[in-house]
Amino acid sequence: MGTLATPVPLLATQGHSRSKLIRSARERLIMAVLIMCAIFTIVTTIAIISVLTKETIAFFAMEETSVGEFLTGTRWSPSLGAEKHYGVLPLICGTLLVCVVAMSLALPLGLITAIWLSEYAPAAVRGVIKPVLEILAGIPTVVFGYFALTVITPGLQWLHGGPDGFQVYNACSAGLAVGIMCLPLVTSLSEDALRSVPKSLREGAYGLGATRFEVSLRVVTPAALSGIIAAFLLAIARAVGETMIVALAAGSSPRLTIDPRVDVQPMTGYMVQVFLGDASQFGSEYLSSYAVAATLFVMTFMLTIIGHRVRVRFRQVYE
Repeated sequence: MGTLATPVPLLATQGHSRSKLIRSARERLIMAVLIMCAIFTIVTTIAIISVLTKETIAFFAMEETSVGEFLTGTRWSPSLGAEKHYGVLPLICGTLLVCVVAMSLALPLGLITAIWLSEYAPAAVRGVIKPVLEILAGIPTVVFGYFALTVITPGLQWLHGGPDGFQVYNACSAGLAVGIMCLPLVTSLSEDALRSVPKSLREGAYGLGATRFEVSLRVVTPAALSGIIAAFLLAIARAVGETMIVALAAGSSPRLTIDPRVDVQPMTGYMVQVFLGDASQFGSEYLSSYAVAATLFVMTFMLTIIGHRVRVRFRQVYE
């Protein structure tokens, strides 16, 4: 007696079921990996907030510190052996001064470059400029710090007529280096926002007799305003949190000043100084770095909230 052959439709059905089971298992695995990544991100964020909160509370629990002096004090001198003052305003002032200089360079130049790439540059030129900007964005920040010390500062001193105006460490040099670092970020994100504007808006404006400049300035830029502002706020947050450039080029003298020619100490620069020094892990000087880090976290978190609200407020949806 011969064996009965399995019908072809049955084999096809079994193969389809097996393929469906494999695809379903693969999808469940991918979903599990994505959920684990999301959980890891949430747990990491909670851990960071918990550590900052715990150490900040420990800092303010000391007899020599107070919340009032920390938030409103104008002197920051936590050095050992001297009368200690923990007023964070000089550190905030140094951070904002460097950020203002950086954004004065990065925001207008980045937006102008983005408009040129989106509306004027030929495709071949855009294909060359974009990779160059990406390479610039990938340069380590410590390189920008040394560039500020060895190129930008001597250049500023030469333009000013000598070393009497600009100190070796100064906020202007650090700010310009941070601005150069943030330039690719502003340009890339703004250019993406501009290119996402539908061509129908441009064609309609051209049909009404508008020039390319008028279309770029009065049609495309307002339509991409949400993405442009989001790019600006992201660059500001990046500048506020920059560490190595300001640690190398800004200086280590906390002071309330608006003069970018003198040395200052931003918040991130102070944290680097503490963790590279010999401060005791149980002393107020060491714990003050966590209070400064918590202040910096609140500042960047507020920028994130503002950026989200701006995106929602100015976002335009096209069909």
